[in-house]
Amino acid sequence: MPIPLKEPVLIFGLAVLIFLLFPILMGKLKVPAIIGPIIAGIIIGPNGLEILARDSTIELLGTVGLLFIMFIAGLELDLDGFKRYRNRSILFGLLTFSIPLILGVILGLWLNLSILSAILFGTIFSSHTPLGYPAISRLGIAKNKAVTTVIGGTLLTDSLAMLFLAVITGAAEGHLNFGFWMYLIIATTLFAVVVLLITPSLTKWFFKRSNNEGTIEFNFVLAILFVAGAISLFVGLEPIIGAFLAGLALNRYIYDHGPLMNRIRFTANALFIPFFLLSVGMLMDLRVLVTSSDAILLTLLIPIVAIGSKLFASWTTGKVYGYSTAERKVMFGLSTSHAAATLAITLVGYRLGLFDQQIINAVIIIILVTCIMGPYFCEKYGRKLAIAREESVMDETLPERILIPMVNPDTMESLLDLGFVVKNAKKTEEPLYPLSVVQKDLKQANNEVAQAERMLEHSVMYASGADVAVKLLTRVDYNIGRGIERAATEERITTIIVGWDGKSEGGRKIFGRVIDNFLEHTYQRLLITTIKQPLNTIERVILLLPNNIVHKPGFADSISIMKSIASQLSATTKGLVIRDDLDMYEKTSQQVHPNVKIEFESIDSWNSFYKNHLNNVKSTDLVIVLSARRGTVAWHPELEALPKKIASMNLENFIVFYPTEMKETDIRGSRGTEIPKELLFKKDYDD
Repeated sequence: MPIPLKEPVLIFGLAVLIFLLFPILMGKLKVPAIIGPIIAGIIIGPNGLEILARDSTIELLGTVGLLFIMFIAGLELDLDGFKRYRNRSILFGLLTFSIPLILGVILGLWLNLSILSAILFGTIFSSHTPLGYPAISRLGIAKNKAVTTVIGGTLLTDSLAMLFLAVITGAAEGHLNFGFWMYLIIATTLFAVVVLLITPSLTKWFFKRSNNEGTIEFNFVLAILFVAGAISLFVGLEPIIGAFLAGLALNRYIYDHGPLMNRIRFTANALFIPFFLLSVGMLMDLRVLVTSSDAILLTLLIPIVAIGSKLFASWTTGKVYGYSTAERKVMFGLSTSHAAATLAITLVGYRLGLFDQQIINAVIIIILVTCIMGPYFCEKYGRKLAIAREESVMDETLPERILIPMVNPDTMESLLDLGFVVKNAKKTEEPLYPLSVVQKDLKQANNEVAQAERMLEHSVMYASGADVAVKLLTRVDYNIGRGIERAATEERITTIIVGWDGKSEGGRKIFGRVIDNFLEHTYQRLLITTIKQPLNTIERVILLLPNNIVHKPGFADSISIMKSIASQLSATTKGLVIRDDLDMYEKTSQQVHPNVKIEFESIDSWNSFYKNHLNNVKSTDLVIVLSARRGTVAWHPELEALPKKIASMNLENFIVFYPTEMKETDIRGSRGTEIPKELLFKKDYDD
């Protein structure tokens, strides 16, 4: 068998075997699994056992993996958090660019490099690749303020590094003239406008018409990613900048824990990112480290400057903004890895004659050391942040279980999407519980039960795309509402999500006989929904808060869930309060997580809400009414008429949210007598 391997099947098979075995080996050694492919690349690469050549195939797959890293970084960036911490990201970006740049230029001049070579040499140190981001993402701390600071600063840092590269390239080739500057400025500006302004509009239009076709949506995302990367080449930037900008452009349309995001992560982490790490390891040549005393000195100095400058920038930013020790070390871990931009700058400098082979070898050492150190710091100290975050929500007394009654196959996916979001809001590991109630005699329901199970099988396939477990339920009962109530009791359900078509029967019915039945006989948290647009196209969440709802038990829990929904959808949030003191609502909102700003506004009357606010609702708005069951402190007669009025106005997206009630009502003193749940006249509620 010829060595290095030439047969594509053998090359790919060996690579996949490495991706399987080396992470397991790294786990046994208690080393971050992400390091495995790098070490494998050193062993089997052209400078090791020469089993594999770093040919065009390896370079292609590695480049795709690198683009995926930057793309996912942009997708998972908390834009609201970035807005809150914008100044921090700018400060960190400037520090982590300028400090390594200055130290690198000084070191380059000490090594007798020319001015241009020394500046480009400093640019090598200034850029970084957040190679540990997959570990951060896996640990679930991607929206931590320190992580947001680094990822926001990465865009500034790498953009400046690529601009420096473009300028020095022009100077080295004698093209540094007025025309060059005009082209660079105009092309870069147009590129940013196209990616950040046009792409979101195109994406919103596409998702509205994609009918939740997973393959089509995934291919659309890939097209955006690689077209943005390709265009960046013509602008004079590295493709990683285009990939990161594409991730930012699609950020709010691919929400976390959804099927599409899971497909992107799975494709990247299972195949392409390991190929990138393998290709990095294949660049290493251990034999060049001891060729001379100058080589040894250079090999020692360059990593010290590269690592020390990034450590100083992270430490300084963390101190300025009061970050914890673990957060500062995570910042260092994310910003210390040199791979993408570093390789690009080094190879361009070598091609232009600005760098010699000795610098190339020393830079490879930087890549190897920092690609090990960065993910290690992220894995180790990111885990501490994740554990600290989990400890803050471990005071739950009941397992959070979400029941989703399924009646209409056309609304199944939208209900599951909302279930994914609520599940993430409650941070529960429990599966979702899709339910089908068969209206049939128990002894004659075999065929109908089998048909119901077949309908529910689609929910299993859809939920598996989001990596969410489900437990299918079927109940046989002539009364669908009672069947739902029984399932909720038997499975210890805490949240029920049900769809509503906007129709009701009978004069006093709120939603219709079925929903009204289990609404009256259940105490669990209940979300009655009409959602006609994909959740990832929602731009604004409008909360309607009736008078006295702030005093209701479960209000803080409800606000927390609604804020989390808005956060996951990257939507702005507005709270409309009917005749109440706004200070109480703002105080409660500030006390619950997540840290999402709600703009509260007081409304004089229900009629004012209908005329001045509902008429201005857009198709990209989600209206959430925080309602109340009869007989509770916040109940108002208007709450029973409200759903019909909203439905009659053809709003595309709204949820009527009923908070959790006490499990049992204390009926002492009224045995044998049925007491109405409300005794007041309508005018009494308006006093």
